[in-house]
Parts: sequence; structure tokens; C-alpha cells
Amino acid sequence: MRSTSDIPVAGTSPDDADGDTSAFDEYEDRPVPASARKSLFAVSSVWLGFPMILTCAVFGGMIVYSLGFWPGMAAIAVGNLILMAYVGLLSYQAGRTGENFALMAARTFGAKGYRIPAAFLTTVVIGWFAFQTGLTGSTLEASMGWNATLIALIAGVGYVAATLLGIRALTVIGIIAAPLYLILGVLAIVDASSAPGAGDFASYTGGAGATALTFGAAVTLVVALFADSGTMTADFTRWSVNGKQAFLAAFSAFPVGNTVALTIGGVIVAMGAGDDPAANGGGFLGILIDNGGALVPIAVAFVFINLGSVCTHCLYNGAVGWSELTGIRMRVLTVGLGAIGVALAVAGIWQHFEDWLNLLGVVVPPLGAVLIVDQVLPLTRRAASSDASTPWRATAFIAWGAGAIAALVTHYFAPALCVVAVGIVVSGALAAVLSRRTSATSSTPDVTVEDTTSAPV
Repeated sequence: MRSTSDIPVAGTSPDDADGDTSAFDEYEDRPVPASARKSLFAVSSVWLGFPMILTCAVFGGMIVYSLGFWPGMAAIAVGNLILMAYVGLLSYQAGRTGENFALMAARTFGAKGYRIPAAFLTTVVIGWFAFQTGLTGSTLEASMGWNATLIALIAGVGYVAATLLGIRALTVIGIIAAPLYLILGVLAIVDASSAPGAGDFASYTGGAGATALTFGAAVTLVVALFADSGTMTADFTRWSVNGKQAFLAAFSAFPVGNTVALTIGGVIVAMGAGDDPAANGGGFLGILIDNGGALVPIAVAFVFINLGSVCTHCLYNGAVGWSELTGIRMRVLTVGLGAIGVALAVAGIWQHFEDWLNLLGVVVPPLGAVLIVDQVLPLTRRAASSDASTPWRATAFIAWGAGAIAALVTHYFAPALCVVAVGIVVSGALAAVLSRRTSATSSTPDVTVEDTTSAPV
């Protein structure tokens, strides 16, 4: 990694320091220059297509199955408001500076210390890539009777190939995946509405009984679904023209896209159309396939496009992060990390990842909270480049560690509470206190990163 003290901030030069202005440059190791920024529509498409996936329909159905329709909708709303603030503020900073997650982390955790959170998160998202690739095979095996291993292999190779095209591919996938999810979800609801009593879905009181999630646990589930890539949102939103547009791009996903995706699953269950809602939530693929005809090939294509959206985003996060850590080009790492993920999916190991990945999800938001307090909030924001070359910033690790411990303790001993909120509040508050104490003992003048980017070419 190049010293962060040498990294130009967004808007200081239309061309990057290395002179590479190729249309296919992913700017893994430096901020995206003003000349390469994308339109609001393009960046919003990247984020919008990410949460509009079958996985969200499944969990949206599970939440409604536990809490009932209106309490379930409330939990979905609260979770998305948390995500809106969390991902939105991180995105705002990314749009201001043009920096990816690893570069942003270097400013807060130190020129050497950033490697710990960056390596942690970039490894976690590769785990999610493997999980969703394996899920592609198992989904089509359950619905179509196809060989899960072969499908996972074919799908994985396709997902890697798409990721090689970079941010442009994520934009195109989002443009296709989001409306396709909405159309097929609405079709599934229309089909389910013909069942007796389906019209009373708003009166649904839940059916989970003693196994039901609490309201706090349901909110945690909503946030944890995108805690990892949401924290790494800078990898996507650094392409925005400025901080405001980056926030709006994130807003298209949280609350808009994610709320739609979760609600469709919740309505499916509330209408009584869910196939084993305790396990499958509001997954509506079976409804489409059961209708037969032209919907069958469309539903099959939907699985590849839908889960492919998750896989390409996660693999992109991982490849960009590890590129900054190792100095290897993003596309080379896409092939290498993708091959590892596909191998794990084909071997069936992905089935053991879910609980572990979800557990890690509760310790990630405290990390993002430290970044927000350190770089975004005006009352505590430090000089953005004055100590960027500091090797390690112990205060950042202390705040992250305290928040992560608080989240884990809550997860094991008070799971009825909103675990992610506890972690965010503890780490954010401690980071603010430590930041103000550090500022009080420092004579370094405050410097801010100017947001002077122009419209994209």
C-alpha cells in the first residue's frame, strides 16, 4: 500500500497520480478521480439491485412469521432506518474522498493498522460469495431437480466472469435484477392473493409461537443481512460525483430496495402462501415454478441473476480490498478469490458458513461506527490527512473492540435486544470520547477534505 499521506483527495486532480485513465481502471489503490465518477443513476443501480434478492424475501417472511404482519413491518422499517444512517454516512464520506473501504480504514486505523479490519471484512465477504454460489445450486436442485454441484460450478464461473468487468457490470446487473425482482415478486403476490383468506394478510398475527424472534432480534436480522458489504459501501459509492449523491445512492437500497424486498416476503407469508415459512420464510420461487409455462425458464434465469447480484458485489468487495492489501491487481484477485469461493461452494463446505458469517455480522457495525465518528461527524471529525501516515491508531481499535464485545455479550446473554444497535452505540460513543480527548491534547490544526468533484464525463 502506498503511504496514505501521498494519496490525493477527491477533487485535487482530475487524473490520478499514476496516470492511468483507462476506462477499465478500478482505482484499487487510490481515490477515484473526478473525471471517472459515475452518474447518480449508475451508482444507485449498483446498490439498488444488491438487496432485492430472494434471500431478503426469505428473511422478510421469517420476520412476519415471528411477529405478525404489522409488528414485522415495523421491525423491517426500524432496521432499514438504521441501515440508512449507517450505510448512508459511510457512503457520504466515500463520495467526498473517492476512497475505497481500505483507504478509508487507513485514515482511522493507521497506515499499518488498517490491514486488520480490511483483511477481516474482505475475507468475510468472500465467505458470503461462496455461500451464495452454493445456494444457487441447492435452490435449483430443490426447485428443478438439477445437480447442485454442477449448477454451483457453472454459476460460480459466470459470477467470476461478470465481476471481472468491474463496477460497470454491477451497474448492469442492478438495472436488471431490481425490476425483475419487483415484477416476479408482485406476480407471486397476485397468485397468492387468490387463496381463501389471503385478503386479510394485514391481520396476520404470526405463527412461530415459542420459536418466534423478538422485535429486537428481528431488527438485528435486518441490519446483519448487509452489515458486511454495507460497511464496505465505499467500494461502490466512491464512484459518486460527491457525498450527497453517494448518500442518495445508498438511500436507493436502504431503505427503498431492502424494504421492498423484505416486504414482498412478508406479504407472501401473511397471505398463507409460504412454503414452510419457519425454514423458507417468504421465498416465492416455488410459486412461480408451480404456475408452469413461460414462468419456469424466467424463474430459473431469475435465480442466476438474483443470487448473481449478491455474488458479484461480494466478490468485487473482496477483490478490491485484497488488491489494496497485496498490491495485486483487482482482476487477478477476482479470478483467484473467485476460484477459492467456487471450490468451497462445489465442495459443499458453504453449508457450514451461515451461522459463522451471521455471528461475525454483529461485530462489523461497531467498526463502521468508529469510521463514521472519526471521519464524518463534524463534532469529532479529525484532520483527515494530518495523521494519515500514523502506523497504528490504538484508540480506533479500542473503540471497535469495546463495541464488538458489547455486541457479542448482548448476542449471547440478551439476544432479545437489538444487538447491532448496542454495538454501534458503544463503539461510536467510545470513539467520540477518545477522539475528543486526543484532540484536546493535540495542537494539530483541523483540516477537512474538500468536496470539489465535478460532474462525471
